[in-house]
Amino acid sequence: MTIEKILIANRGEIALRILRAAKELGIETVAVHSTADSDAMHVRLADQAVCIGPPAAADSYLSIPAIISAAEISGADAIHPGYGFLSENAHFAEVVEAHDIKWIGPKPEHIKIMGDKVAAKKTAGDLGIPLVPGSDGAVSEIEEAKRVAADVGYPVIIKAASGGGGRGMKVVNSEAELETQMKQAGTEAKAAFGDATVYIEKYLGDPRHIEFQVFGDGRGNAIHLGERDCSLQRRHQKVLEEAPSPVISAEQRETMGKVCVDAMKGMQYRGAGTIEFLYENGEFYFIEMNTRLQVEHPVTEMITGFDLVREQIRIADGRDLSVAQEDLVFSGHAIECRINAENPKTWAPSPGKVTGYHPPGGMHVRVDSGLYAGYSIPPYYDSMIAKLIVYGRTRDGCMMRLARALDEFVIEGVQTTIPLHQKLVYDPEFQSGEYTIKWLEEWLEKDNLKD
Repeated sequence: MTIEKILIANRGEIALRILRAAKELGIETVAVHSTADSDAMHVRLADQAVCIGPPAAADSYLSIPAIISAAEISGADAIHPGYGFLSENAHFAEVVEAHDIKWIGPKPEHIKIMGDKVAAKKTAGDLGIPLVPGSDGAVSEIEEAKRVAADVGYPVIIKAASGGGGRGMKVVNSEAELETQMKQAGTEAKAAFGDATVYIEKYLGDPRHIEFQVFGDGRGNAIHLGERDCSLQRRHQKVLEEAPSPVISAEQRETMGKVCVDAMKGMQYRGAGTIEFLYENGEFYFIEMNTRLQVEHPVTEMITGFDLVREQIRIADGRDLSVAQEDLVFSGHAIECRINAENPKTWAPSPGKVTGYHPPGGMHVRVDSGLYAGYSIPPYYDSMIAKLIVYGRTRDGCMMRLARALDEFVIEGVQTTIPLHQKLVYDPEFQSGEYTIKWLEEWLEKDNLKD
């Protein structure tokens, strides 16, 4: 290993996850942090720590000059961006490499292409990935929008070319609604992402959200590590993920996986990536590609025994992929619950001091978190404070273990979404595995969290 010191350009549980992988490879670590995170766990455990600014992310975790300065001051020869913040910022990746620092991530040009949803869709189509029927690219004129919508058939969905999280997205049921909804989508997209560009796709009625984990060495070799089912969402935000999907057969997995691997070989993709699909009636359609590590990567690690962060570091160091596709074995079932510091009924953030903390334990139970008793959760960042990941030989066994682990999980002093997951795990429809991307919001509307 030629990498000697990694600067972790992130915070929270993912910073701790990267730190642990680096230490296991004998690599020194540098934690950067805002003034609000000076007592964070990853800051305490890193070999070095550099304060890069005040609490506001724009002045710290999103400040490229501050992070590059920290790398130079500390002598870091590689930067891992984690997820969120600057992880999919192609300019940041270019600046890192221009300073002769290794970027633990995909090639900047691939980040740029896949960060533009219109360009990503065209690239995916050119690489042989099935697309949702829709416009070939951006749509700016209403007459063009009417033609596209008529061709694919209503309902259609208007999407922002930049960004995500449900902003700039509008479902249109008829031509009479099209012009108004298109203007609103463009206005929202401009406000949220600084880009009013939109495109149109066929609106799938009740699909599942399936994503495939891929890895490439940047020289034309690639593998996939199976799928994750991320259909349990609220307002387009994932709440719980599992692997494998309860509805994907071994034959479908092989077919979809081959499509993904062939595409990554064609791109000469480097590092970790996730190709996301909508899946309905046995058909799968490309949504987007995330050119980074995913929040839900642990469920893939649990069913494959494959350390994704370790492999990211190896690939950035110029190594070959450590496994071939035929070497990978998918075994058992894993589920991840995202634990947020939020009121489980109103979803209002609940930052504050953690007065008591007891993570669950036992065989095949993993908690990724930077929490400890006495830690104060700052109000400035994302509210996710922990991930509970459990594994079982079967899905039923996994759910039983998850229920037990949730009952053991104690976080006092702030409100959390643990009660939500405790209700979910016993719901017969969830247990059947027949849910779709609409299911959780409908479930919440039925007031399933009432006392």
